[in-house]
Amino acid sequence: MTFAHQTDITALRRRLSADIVGQPDLLDRLVVGLLTAGHLLIEGLPGLAKTTAVKALARRVSASFQRVQFTTDLLPGDLTGSEVFNPADGSVRFVPGPLFHDIVLADEINRAPAKVQSALLEAMQERQITVGGQTYPLPPLFFVLATQNPLEQAGTYPLPEAQLDRFLLHVRLSYPSADEELRVLQMHLHASDPARPLAGGDTQAVLDVPSVLAARQEVLQVFIAEPLQRAVVDLVRATRDPGARVGELAGTVAAGASPRAVLALAHAARALAYLRGRDHVRPDDLIALAPDVLRHRLVLSLDAGLRGVDADAVIAALLAHTVWP
Repeated sequence: MTFAHQTDITALRRRLSADIVGQPDLLDRLVVGLLTAGHLLIEGLPGLAKTTAVKALARRVSASFQRVQFTTDLLPGDLTGSEVFNPADGSVRFVPGPLFHDIVLADEINRAPAKVQSALLEAMQERQITVGGQTYPLPPLFFVLATQNPLEQAGTYPLPEAQLDRFLLHVRLSYPSADEELRVLQMHLHASDPARPLAGGDTQAVLDVPSVLAARQEVLQVFIAEPLQRAVVDLVRATRDPGARVGELAGTVAAGASPRAVLALAHAARALAYLRGRDHVRPDDLIALAPDVLRHRLVLSLDAGLRGVDADAVIAALLAHTVWP
């Protein structure tokens, strides 16, 4: 099957690689989220290009972008907008907040109190917000990219499981390699030298919002065979009682992934296959995305913490014991 916008998406991914050194998995996941309308939770230490990558994506898609720095004193109206009274004529008008953009970066999302997280949850799930009893739809492209720092816990509000489940992927970043870090330095030195032109000097958008929306419809046509569908269901169900599949994991999971994880993994795998230039899903697509789809959907037991077992270890063991067609 030939897709009209597949080459555009491939070009977008290629340009992102030129904008951002290293973090290829993050760039893949950004495009997967864009293609599925699925929100991403990006976890990593400061300085790992989380914000830079999101800004590059918005620029290359020619989409409206808004960054919101989450703080403990943030109010729901700071996200949704609010009604403003005009004393001149006695009218009340709604002033949209930053959620009314195509791509929203929720920086350090776990610093926001519960009421703010609740307002964001409605927007992420329903793609609308409600103010003063009136409901307002969000843009069709609406896509939330949230970041959090895994080290700092003081003054933070851990995201509840209900909100975590709304994220399609939970991406964890690591340090770049030595060669990649050297390239970052060289690019910075090159850009800061006024006597030298910027490399490429290309800041043009690769595609527009209608093209992305059309590509989303094409992703829905990517084929996933029934044996792979069964393998996805089998993997997700195994997270609910991992000890039945891998004996040493008994008692490590208090609550496994919900059926929403089945849908998320299948849909994300179709988007990754599309990004890789195919019209069908292969097992390696599912294996690559399974940790990002599942890690935030597992609630580990106290025993797991005492044994030093984390969600990634559980998922890796289950993947190793899953039969792929």
